[in-house]
Amino acid sequence: MDTIAGSTLDRPRHRLLRSYVLEAKYEFLRLLRTPMFSLPTLLFPAMFYLLFGVLLNRGNPAAATYLFATYGVFGVMGAALFGFGVTVAMDREQGFLMLKRALPMPPGSYVAAKMAMAVMFGVFVALLLALLGAWAGGVSLRSPQWALLLLVHVAGALPFSAIGLYLGTLASGSAAPAVVNLVYLPLSLLSGLWLPLEMLPGVFGTLAPLWPPYHAGQLALKVVGMDAGQPVWLHVGMLALVTAGFFLLARTRLAR
Repeated sequence: MDTIAGSTLDRPRHRLLRSYVLEAKYEFLRLLRTPMFSLPTLLFPAMFYLLFGVLLNRGNPAAATYLFATYGVFGVMGAALFGFGVTVAMDREQGFLMLKRALPMPPGSYVAAKMAMAVMFGVFVALLLALLGAWAGGVSLRSPQWALLLLVHVAGALPFSAIGLYLGTLASGSAAPAVVNLVYLPLSLLSGLWLPLEMLPGVFGTLAPLWPPYHAGQLALKVVGMDAGQPVWLHVGMLALVTAGFFLLARTRLAR
């Protein structure tokens, strides 16, 4: 009797988990089958890294290692910003969010599915850059460093997913790509993801700690021993604050 009762109680949990998994699966497949999203998301960071990290720094493994760490952040940041910002804006404009609210879906499954999608794309981007770094850039790290850097890169999807979600609640579907690019590209440059801040005017380095990508980049650079020497808690704290703040702002707007 206890076994039957326990099995009955487990069914709702199983169905709940299955709902989250299926929502995440179809969200990932939806964007993977959208070439305008999947191809730039997966290939642009690799192309930029090959240009700046390998071809322009041939014979300089230190530069290739530095840019491997920062371009990993750049790639995951793009997957999260566009995966949330553009798709949420389009879903809002097309009434898809209203349809989701009318369906018997678990609360939070829509956002959780997009978060899982951003993480999965982040894993692919990080692994592709790791292969290029090791094969073409001469990047040589210990096994724990490779694993920790992958974790840092993928975890970086969280704050940028929150920012993307908020942007998606502000912009229309047609304007969202431009709005996201106006955030994505300037912040990447200002945070030292494309080039070391030492190569840019001094004001860039002074203002860099204001931008979330800077802190994600510094965590990645700390793994390879090339960061600016600031404490880990500072970067983690700033990214946690950004994540919580933008998710709260987005939730407030979506609840209207």
